[in-house]
Amino acid sequence: MAKRSTLFIRIVEGKNLPIKDITGSSDPYCIVRIDNEAIIRTATIWKTLSPFWGEEYNVHLPPSFHTMSFYVLDEDSLSRDDVIGKVSISKEALTAKPQGMDGWLNLTEIDPDEEVQGEIHLHISVLGDGDVPTRLRCQVMEARDLAKKDRNGASDPFVRVRYNGKTFESAVVKKTRYPRWNESFEYELEDAAADSPLSVEVWDWDLVSRNDFLGKVLFNINGLQSAQQEEGWFRLGPDKPKHSEHEGTLGSLRLQLRLRDDTVLPSSHYQPLTELLCQSVDSHVNGNWPDLIMLIDETTTAESRQEVANNLVKLFLGQGLVKKFLDVLFKLELDKTTEPNTLFRSNSLASKSMESFLKVAGMQYLHRLLGPTINRIFEEKKYVELDPNKVELRCTGLHRTQTEADVIQQSTVHLQLYLSELLNAILQSATYCPLVLCQVFQQLYQRVQTRFSDPEYRKVKFIAVTSFLCLRFISPAIMSPKLFHLREKHADARTSRTLLLLAKAIQMIANLDTLACCSKEPWMNPLQPTIQQGIAQLKDFITRLVSCDEAEDLGLQARMSLQCGKMEKEGYLLLHRTKDKCMPMTSPFKKYFVTLSRETLSYARTQHSKKSSFISLPKIMAVEKVEEKSFGSANVMQIISCDAGGQMETLYLDCKSVNELNHWLSALRKACSHNTDTMSSYHPGVYKADRWSCCHQKDKADPGCDKTKDGVTLQEWYDPLDPDLESQLIYRHLLGVQQVMKEKYLELKKLHENEEGEPEKGQRKIDGVMRFFSVLQDLHDSHVAVEEEERSKNKNNFLLELQT
Repeated sequence: MAKRSTLFIRIVEGKNLPIKDITGSSDPYCIVRIDNEAIIRTATIWKTLSPFWGEEYNVHLPPSFHTMSFYVLDEDSLSRDDVIGKVSISKEALTAKPQGMDGWLNLTEIDPDEEVQGEIHLHISVLGDGDVPTRLRCQVMEARDLAKKDRNGASDPFVRVRYNGKTFESAVVKKTRYPRWNESFEYELEDAAADSPLSVEVWDWDLVSRNDFLGKVLFNINGLQSAQQEEGWFRLGPDKPKHSEHEGTLGSLRLQLRLRDDTVLPSSHYQPLTELLCQSVDSHVNGNWPDLIMLIDETTTAESRQEVANNLVKLFLGQGLVKKFLDVLFKLELDKTTEPNTLFRSNSLASKSMESFLKVAGMQYLHRLLGPTINRIFEEKKYVELDPNKVELRCTGLHRTQTEADVIQQSTVHLQLYLSELLNAILQSATYCPLVLCQVFQQLYQRVQTRFSDPEYRKVKFIAVTSFLCLRFISPAIMSPKLFHLREKHADARTSRTLLLLAKAIQMIANLDTLACCSKEPWMNPLQPTIQQGIAQLKDFITRLVSCDEAEDLGLQARMSLQCGKMEKEGYLLLHRTKDKCMPMTSPFKKYFVTLSRETLSYARTQHSKKSSFISLPKIMAVEKVEEKSFGSANVMQIISCDAGGQMETLYLDCKSVNELNHWLSALRKACSHNTDTMSSYHPGVYKADRWSCCHQKDKADPGCDKTKDGVTLQEWYDPLDPDLESQLIYRHLLGVQQVMKEKYLELKKLHENEEGEPEKGQRKIDGVMRFFSVLQDLHDSHVAVEEEERSKNKNNFLLELQT
């Protein structure tokens, strides 16, 4: 049994942001933080006060997180980025809306007294003579992960303890976010001050300016007298919020958020549900109507359709039945379609499932197909424009300005070259398109051909394939390469326009309409010869694509497990390795090509180097971030492992951005999730000058001043399939629509009781659906039993603590 929290985040857009640049605009981007940890940085949208990002993320979190915050900043190339404002949302607010949040939220001013983080270790006890409490003792041990308030990336923290008008202060610990004080303060308890709280505040000491607030914890004295003592790590909280004069003037963000907490049971609990779903798909092969899949199709709402499609596709991929599942959906969709022009144009379960399938099974194919051309467009940054209303006349030489005709002619040349390159890449891709994609398109092609067999509909079978391959996969990837992991950042305005025009051209080709290809946008006519040629070539390509041989389908399930479920990541990073935490040299990093496979993390000086070093993944004990002040970079991570001789080794990786850092952290944490010999605490600094830079401890073997944070990971398209999790997510959805499914089932029961004069056949299908509802109830009972057991265990632990 495993517990996990999954947070879906979609950063949609912003509006009415304040002007931060002398150009009268801003260059906004977002940083997303879970508690105090930055996990996502969106792309910068240049020169706009109403940016559109449209970026989506699934983040797996530990259940103990408290808040998430969205910081909007203005990027500056010459100075520090300007902070515009933030939106903070508590875990309680997300939990209160299980269907998710979707709307505009006002940005608020960032108050330094509200920007607190970290924890403090305290031991508070009530002392007295006999049964009469007379003294209150507060022992301040240490703190961890405090906010950095100084330019050196650290703080100079001290503690201020207040009770009944009396204040004590601890010593100042210089240049650290992990201070250790080990100081004790005592107060006399007075009946008149029974309602006065004990306040423990942490401050950053400054010699010249005012001290900075780092957070505080409040304790109720009556509660302390009842418990006699309280000891542990306490999360630092903010001061009382102040009224902001900028309320509502900093613009707003549109966000879509959904938090899901799941308890994943052992595989045996999901096996009956999985078997029923598989049987429902298999029954289609024998000519039986797949009632269960049809029930899911007809009861899934538009809001949940994408998520349900993702889960079903991954479940059937793991079972080796994804082709049959998609074929069932094709048949259901075709039986409901009377007008071929509308086929697969709606966001049905079939369309959403096919989109999910393409992203899971075809992403590597897409990268090989589009990668070279997309990279070339980003590097060349050509100015292209075909629309006369948008042409910008530019100076090309001394006293010579281009005419509108010149701009359009040059743009046509550039676009034709790019479009020809893309078309050639598509036409040649039939040889390396994954077999399972070819076979699914073959099924679709044949189904549509059978359903619309009249000569007047001869193009429909081709359009059915291009509607998915081009309109829903290739064209969106050209338009927004970042959303398909083709580029790390969004395109600037010039490159974005080039990509948009190319995406439009691909869409026109995919529609296979030689007469109306440029009728809606006549200014696209200069590309018509290339588009017409592409239409003719695309038909031949589809014919070759769907001509795959079924005999080649050997070991499909095993191949899909390798292709969609392999944990592999690679790229050039700056790397530095130490043994036994030796002092790093000045500028110690060197460029290496790093590869993460299912068993090792290896690195070599070049991508194709024969000589490489590696770390066995089971030997990794911790994967964590490194303090910015350690190497002067905020994007360094450390991999702590143990070699064959039992000696501790640390590998430091310096990444180019916070996104690259978190993608590597996430991939490594998932790859090492089953390691047993792991560390519960670590040092976020480095050992140099005979002490740890983070907490100033002199013992090299000190266990660590901060707890490891292995619970935060990002969901990636190349993540391994998790059948139990997908089954749990499908179960949760089905449980939510159970009543609607029962009503639909009663309709089907009346319809099929005497189907085709075969009552036994109709009864078998009715019995199958009844088994489904029974299985759903059994799963529900299992979850209830697990929750009761968990509550009982927590209660016993609480009573044991009280006795102790």
